[in-house]
Amino acid sequence: MKKNIILALLSGLLLGLSWPTYGVALLIFIGFVPLLLAEENIRNSNTGNKKRKVFLTAYMTFLIWNSITTWWIWYSTPFGMLFAILVNSLLMTIVFLLYHIVAKRLPAKIHLIFLAVIWMSFEKFHLNWDFSWPWLNLGNVFSENINWIQWYQYTGVFGGSLWVWLVNIGLFKTMIRFKSNANTRQLGIGIGKNVLVIAIPIIISLWIFQTYEPGKQYVQVTLLQPNIDPYSEKYNIQNTQMAQDLITLASTDINAQTDYVIAPETALSRGTSIKNFDVSPEKRLLQQFVGKYPDLHFITGVDFYKHYPNSSRPTPTANLYPQGWFDFYNAAVQIDHAGSSQKYIKSKLVVGVETFPFKSILEPLLGNVMLDLGGTVAMRATQKERSVFSNTTETIKVAPIICYESIYGEFVTGYVQKGANFLTIITNDAWWSDTQGHQQHLSYARLRAIETRKSVARSANTGISAFINEKGEILKQLGYSKKGTLSAAVSTNDKKTFYVKYGDYIARISALFAGMIFLFAIAKKKK
Repeated sequence: MKKNIILALLSGLLLGLSWPTYGVALLIFIGFVPLLLAEENIRNSNTGNKKRKVFLTAYMTFLIWNSITTWWIWYSTPFGMLFAILVNSLLMTIVFLLYHIVAKRLPAKIHLIFLAVIWMSFEKFHLNWDFSWPWLNLGNVFSENINWIQWYQYTGVFGGSLWVWLVNIGLFKTMIRFKSNANTRQLGIGIGKNVLVIAIPIIISLWIFQTYEPGKQYVQVTLLQPNIDPYSEKYNIQNTQMAQDLITLASTDINAQTDYVIAPETALSRGTSIKNFDVSPEKRLLQQFVGKYPDLHFITGVDFYKHYPNSSRPTPTANLYPQGWFDFYNAAVQIDHAGSSQKYIKSKLVVGVETFPFKSILEPLLGNVMLDLGGTVAMRATQKERSVFSNTTETIKVAPIICYESIYGEFVTGYVQKGANFLTIITNDAWWSDTQGHQQHLSYARLRAIETRKSVARSANTGISAFINEKGEILKQLGYSKKGTLSAAVSTNDKKTFYVKYGDYIARISALFAGMIFLFAIAKKKK
């Protein structure tokens, strides 16, 4: 048992130390091997309570991995950190326990395939259910090694997850064979084969990286980074004052050739009626500023609300106050020479902060446990479809991605399918202080650039604002906790990658195989 504990600890450390932005990504290729060896030891032992032992061993691994990589959530909410780490570790453990159950019934060639496909099915599920938290999906691990993964334009991050499992399973099988025959020659051949499985995708990626040609058309973009503390300042500034501050900041770095100014998420944070925004004083200020420049479009984050006089709940997301029912929206708006603004409502919400999962079931048990991070503590409404912001000549379309949405690969392809020529990300990452949280969030944006082959212009309230090209390279960035602007020429294109067209097809195929193998395992047991 002590040996298995050591193996579990080792797996947890390898997985944690592989993670961006501080980690060594190569460690991910051996990260699961010790845990698989521990499971093999337990499964082939003569002791009882094997499921419990596998559960505890796996939970130890995943608890260490989650703790090393996502401890920084503590800065926004200690409860949220504990919930995310403990529950995500539990979900990963349940997936691994399913593998253990199938492994007892089916031969290695099948049950190891099941491990890979059930894990990727879990990652896909984790992208879409109410407690969605895909931060540790395996394909994300290569976000700082963009030279290795240029083929994500064909596979998305699930290609990376499949790559990780192919190597881990290959090395595990090599170790099992060596344990049985102690043949060092076979050990060397096995390791060599798996080195090739690592090397060949990297070589292909390097070739794509060197030969890829970006779009030939450019727009001039200026990013604003106002650096306002969301805990003590942000939600106390009136919208008119904030609009004037953004104008003052932008005026230092734009000219007649500037096409876009982009301000961060909820820059206008004092609730504004979505119905009356176009006649609001803050909109009037920004409209006057835009009118001074011939081609300028101003994109900013806004907190909107919609008031309903109804006595009964008008929508599933409505919140009840003494004044009546209200829906709240975390939104992006574009202000241009057309006069009326274009709006987009954030549709991937942060669990516990912007949405209360399974509210009808959990609220009677837990009460209202929505987390207060400043501003309005309430359920947020969303929109069903992605939408884009068009320029006044309809020649450029912008994807208005808001914060957490940027970690969802297939979700982001929805903007490109609507015609987006480049991606904007507006965010506020100050909740996590100067930790790996905001650095990982920026790093994951590089994956979206590669998957869609679209440049990224990222405006973050306190940083890190950045320009990322179509190959995932960070061209310019403005560091954390700095106030300022950042300007660059951003390439645009109309292309749609294989991944944009077909999305997470690897995950869907995995779910089909996982279901078939699991049913086969159950049928075999009954027989």
